[in-house]
Amino acid sequence: MKAFASQIYAAVQKGRLKEPFGSKDVDDACPGWAERTYANFLSKHRVGNPSKTTELFEQLSSGLFRTLKRLHSAN
Repeated sequence: MKAFASQIYAAVQKGRLKEPFGSKDVDDACPGWAERTYANFLSKHRVGNPSKTTELFEQLSSGLFRTLKRLHSAN
């Protein structure tokens, strides 16, 4: 899933994905992934997620996220 996260960050950096974004926005900017990926990936990797998975996004409100600026240089 690192490829998917990198694709999201690249889409933000290139201006194809505007922040804040939801799963439908990511689907439009980064096509080709399974539908369930768009529905689950952002919340699964949000700051403070209960599964303790890698934190890649900040959740601003229900269904709206933004990338973590500190990770932009890593991609």
